[in-house]
Amino acid sequence: MRIIYLLPLIAVAGCSHLPGLKSRTDAAQATDTAPVAASSSAIGGAARSADSYDLTSAAERERALNTPVDSGAKELGSVVITLGNAAEPGFWLRSSLVKQTSKGRVETADGQTVAVDLLPGVGSAQLSLAGYRALGLSLTSLPQVTIYQN
Repeated sequence: MRIIYLLPLIAVAGCSHLPGLKSRTDAAQATDTAPVAASSSAIGGAARSADSYDLTSAAERERALNTPVDSGAKELGSVVITLGNAAEPGFWLRSSLVKQTSKGRVETADGQTVAVDLLPGVGSAQLSLAGYRALGLSLTSLPQVTIYQN
């Protein structure tokens, strides 16, 4: 009866001897010594730049950066933000601090602000690609910002 439990292990053990299959050690050695060429198929098609995803116009960017600060805005708190879905256009911030969709702004530690649509969310706070670019943030940075709701 115990031999039945060993059959799958015996079958898998012989797989490294099949033509075209490499063991983990062989694959690791191959990646250590052979250069890897990047191909467009490896990243799901042609590579695209942030410019090609950011569909906001210069006028929209200007409006988001120059919207007057609402003196009655309520501070919701400070959060570390990540880059949100780059395919989702516009100026928005999604955060668990936001309870209902509303207008607001995001302010960086050095005082830069951008007007955004505030969206309820869960998990880490996410800022749109347009918001990141308008604030001049590196797309790989995780800056801390303060969220204000109008």
